[in-house]
Amino acid sequence: MCLITFAFNTHPEYRFILTANRDEFYARPTRPANWWEDHPEIFGGRDLLAMGTWMGINKNGRFAAVTNYRDIKNIKSDAKTRGDLPTDFLLSTDSPEAYALKVREKRDKYNGFNLIVLDEEMAYTGSHSEDSYQLGFGIYGLSNALLDTPWPKVEKAKSAFECLIQKKFKLEDLISLIDDTETAADGLLPDTGLDYEREKALSAMCIRTPDYGTCCSTAIRIDYEGNVEFMEKSYSVGDRMENTVNCQFKIAQ
Repeated sequence: MCLITFAFNTHPEYRFILTANRDEFYARPTRPANWWEDHPEIFGGRDLLAMGTWMGINKNGRFAAVTNYRDIKNIKSDAKTRGDLPTDFLLSTDSPEAYALKVREKRDKYNGFNLIVLDEEMAYTGSHSEDSYQLGFGIYGLSNALLDTPWPKVEKAKSAFECLIQKKFKLEDLISLIDDTETAADGLLPDTGLDYEREKALSAMCIRTPDYGTCCSTAIRIDYEGNVEFMEKSYSVGDRMENTVNCQFKIAQ
């Protein structure tokens, strides 16, 4: 998952709103969002290589998502899979802040990551963050640097997101918002150690390269009554067919 924009406790109808793009090598096998066979209380996509997830939600309302932190000079060949970080939260009973603190203590076992977790409260932690902390109400953006790092696509997504949720909107509108392949101007490109062509291509909200890009987009709304709406659109890339998944449920008390 490489671009997430979300609002927490800022909307009069929805306590949580999210739109996100997952970017990955097309050859990596994944399963579209669904209820998991081994943990039927979890709904989300599945990485079939390491059996973790980039994003998921539990019937009890616990939600988690992870993005990679781009740190190409410090890749560990023996690192644990980052996809376990959301899964473990979804299956735990820790508060978001307590779980974030636990993750921080073992962050060196993983390659660079960012993690957001939600229950009644919300928290953020990451491999390169100076601290783990509870999130207050607001609108946030996350890509492959720290939370709210002002990369062009993060700022663009947050601005469009804030405008969209001020009026009546559908999940499809959240998906369309980040289906944007425009790349950033050269002078605004971040310097993350990639060559110019790769940095340019990855500056778009929706990435399209021959071997790597946006594989799916997700939109989520949770209202103050505990009603969850989840939409995932998978794109026709590599050998994957385009597919849209919709799920609605009420959080179990």
